[in-house]
Amino acid sequence: MAYKIDPDSCVACGSCIGECPVEAISEGDVYSIDPDICVDCGACADVCPSEAIHPE
Repeated sequence: MAYKIDPDSCVACGSCIGECPVEAISEGDVYSIDPDICVDCGACADVCPSEAIHPE
């Protein structure tokens, strides 16, 4: 299982990028998580101020 960013909730604040231990998160107007790299640790979801990151 991997985590996914809800594009309707993501505000592209950047809080999650530095928390990902495997660099699975990509920047953009809306951030995205590569499911092939994500290790399902949840660190990104823990720091997301808009609660836009959830397990798939």
